[in-house]
Amino acid sequence: MDDLRRALLPPLRLPLPDSTVWTVALLLLAAVLTVDMLTPASLVVGTLLSASVAFALLGASGRATWPLTGLAVLANVIAGLVNGTRDGWDTTDLANRAVSILAVLLVGWLTHRARQASERAAQLREDERQLTRERALRQLAQDMGGPLGLPEFVERAAHALQRLTGAQSVEVGALEKATLRAPHALVTAPGREPVTGRLGQRLPLEFLARPSGVSGGPDSDLWAADGGNVFLARLRRPDSGDLLILLTAPVTPPALTGEAAAALQPLLERTALLDELRSSRAQLAERGELLRDLVYAFSHDLRTPLMANGMNMHAALRGAYGPLPDAYRATLVNGIQSNETLLSLAEQLLLVAKYESGEDQDSPGEGGRVNLRDVVLGVVGDLRTRAEERQVTIETDLEGAGVAGRRHDLRRAAQNLVENAVKFSPPGGTVRVTVRADDEATLTVQDEGPGVPTSAQARLFQRFHAGGAGRGTGLGLYLTRKIAEAHGGAVRYDRTPQARSVFTLTLPLAPEAAHV
Repeated sequence: MDDLRRALLPPLRLPLPDSTVWTVALLLLAAVLTVDMLTPASLVVGTLLSASVAFALLGASGRATWPLTGLAVLANVIAGLVNGTRDGWDTTDLANRAVSILAVLLVGWLTHRARQASERAAQLREDERQLTRERALRQLAQDMGGPLGLPEFVERAAHALQRLTGAQSVEVGALEKATLRAPHALVTAPGREPVTGRLGQRLPLEFLARPSGVSGGPDSDLWAADGGNVFLARLRRPDSGDLLILLTAPVTPPALTGEAAAALQPLLERTALLDELRSSRAQLAERGELLRDLVYAFSHDLRTPLMANGMNMHAALRGAYGPLPDAYRATLVNGIQSNETLLSLAEQLLLVAKYESGEDQDSPGEGGRVNLRDVVLGVVGDLRTRAEERQVTIETDLEGAGVAGRRHDLRRAAQNLVENAVKFSPPGGTVRVTVRADDEATLTVQDEGPGVPTSAQARLFQRFHAGGAGRGTGLGLYLTRKIAEAHGGAVRYDRTPQARSVFTLTLPLAPEAAHV
């Protein structure tokens, strides 16, 4: 922590204003020039003129270095002319004067290089401070990462600020009527005795009255109290009480302490959003659970009377209640078909509710190994009577294909595809059903119906969307997609150049065997 403080504190440097440097340097230059002109050339006083150039190193900027060097050289020349005119032109004196001028130039060059080195060192120190500051703030952000509720945010903020600032103690709590309330956290520095927190206590007025001079900078909500031993920061919460941070004896500079406190503000706002999202999600989950329960109850309770009703109608049709007029028999047949449609709808609603709630998201392999050929044969057998009534021919070309899954669900998916094909095929049309087992199991159902409009194809497998030429519940193809995806497969729709609709269901083959 001491290394952090040394890296963040600016170096002690008191440069003189340029005006002061010029004044002192020119006075020194004038004094040396006067003495040089009044004394014999043999005393080599002109060498002292370089002192005024070296004085420029103390200035706030280096702009005075070369002008003072030029003035010192000019002063040497003037003093040399005066001395030569007065004392005569001696070779030794001229050599000494040349040495004085060279000394001034050398001092000027060294002063310039020294200033450059000083500026580079200052820039390196500044870069190091900025890097250390950025690392500290980045570490603070990492410590506060992840989805946090308000209590977790308060606890992490107290620990993160203590590590960053090196404070003897950090306390964070909700401020309500000048009193700290929960959520609350108190963290003391390692190796120090635990301190008594201020939870439930009314804070002194000096802790809450923020002075006009902000300790942490103009953009910081940081101020000092208790003689500068305690620093305080406030984190705003628009819908409830603010959070108050109390740091006892932090070792970091107030500017960094203020920046660290300010960096917590957007993180607190994110926490508020996450809390709101969690609350909304919980409400939606509760409503969704209620709707699923209603669907379960509706579908399950509907099946029992429908099945009983169907049994009674079949019994009446078989003559259990005596001879029936032809018109009444036709009505019974229509009633039986409608009853079967309602039973199918109830079954689909149950499956949709299970898949939507995630109840059927276990591994498909837990359902066992299923021969897709047998499943499709059973579906085709059940639908042949209906197809014959519509004068539709079902042709099959089925290979054995073992897949891992739930037989009942796979049967429902296959039945939805074949049933749709029969339903939308024109009288005299043909439905071709094939099963292949190559790299994956593929069920293809082709019909000669009107197909799905291009504008509706993107929504074809969505819930409650009927894409065919006739009306439907909008659940069959959606449920087929959900079953396929739950088994690691997919379903798609294509239109052939011969104006035929093709639905393709692909499923992964079961391990260890492609054919059954």
